[in-house]
Amino acid sequence: MGKKLNRIWKGILIECIGIMVLAVLLLTWAENGNEKISIEVTGQAEKEYIKWVDFTVTYEALCKAYDWDVKTYGTEYRVGWVELLAYTAAKTGGKFDKKALGIMDKAAKELSRGKTTMEELTDKLKYYPYYREAYDAAIGGLVGEFETEEGEHCYGLKGYFPLADGFDYTHYDDFGASRSYGYKRRHLGHDMMGLIGTPITAIESGIVEAFGWNQYGGWRIGIRSFDGKRYYYYAHLRQNYPYAEGLAEGSVVTAGDVVGYMGHTGYSTQENVNNIEVTHLHWGLQLIFDESQKEGNNEIWIDVYPLTRFLSKHKQKTMKVDGTKEWKRTSGIVDPLVQEYLKSKENG
Repeated sequence: MGKKLNRIWKGILIECIGIMVLAVLLLTWAENGNEKISIEVTGQAEKEYIKWVDFTVTYEALCKAYDWDVKTYGTEYRVGWVELLAYTAAKTGGKFDKKALGIMDKAAKELSRGKTTMEELTDKLKYYPYYREAYDAAIGGLVGEFETEEGEHCYGLKGYFPLADGFDYTHYDDFGASRSYGYKRRHLGHDMMGLIGTPITAIESGIVEAFGWNQYGGWRIGIRSFDGKRYYYYAHLRQNYPYAEGLAEGSVVTAGDVVGYMGHTGYSTQENVNNIEVTHLHWGLQLIFDESQKEGNNEIWIDVYPLTRFLSKHKQKTMKVDGTKEWKRTSGIVDPLVQEYLKSKENG
């Protein structure tokens, strides 16, 4: 009887151990399964966005594409300059040499005559969507509809040259040059040498997002486009009187407004110090496809030398305000994007 009872208890013990092992295996499988599901869900939730842009569009290409856009505006077969440039880049791998300009011209002629469509031209171009999104982020806000102060409806270049008309300057392509203050780094902007006090104008309408002192840029301004894709950075503004009167963080500016004055402040942790040897405006253009790119290691700054040359087509005339250090624009524009933004703020 005793032996039989022992066998029964051993059987029960073995069965319990088996159940426990099975439970552990099931728990491990469930945990691994959940982990896999979690990874998959995380992967699905991850936002896909552009992380690098090499803006190689030349001055000549910008001018040619812009001319086609303006020429065909209001016609049945309009040729958008962003799409035309993106098509050319997708065909040539981002090159804009003489051959590429020929490809651009041929496509524009066919498009403007209704012989083909951009959808047909780009159907098999794998990288067209990338270039289309990248170029729209870089230059999409510079051309469009606006009105003069007199109420005349216009279409064309509504982005402005960063320096007021009539002020001398020199510049060259210095993007990527070495800088050593603070730490070794690449120059991620464009320097325009000139005279202290030269009025600086807003290239595009937008919102003042950065304002005040920065040890690298001195007195500086950061203006964000309304669509959030472009961040314009103006640095080394004038000592003691760097900004246009009334400007502050959160201010809404219209393209062509005077926002500040050229100087040579910066390279100091102490405010209002002239430690930059040569008087100049540093302006840079950061592209933002996701807010995580705004500050940090994933920032995208592009070479704006060709764009600066292109914007020289549209300079703002200014006049000195008697008895002050202020300069004001002599003629304004009505930008519908400014009106839309202000209206949205009023409506909450």
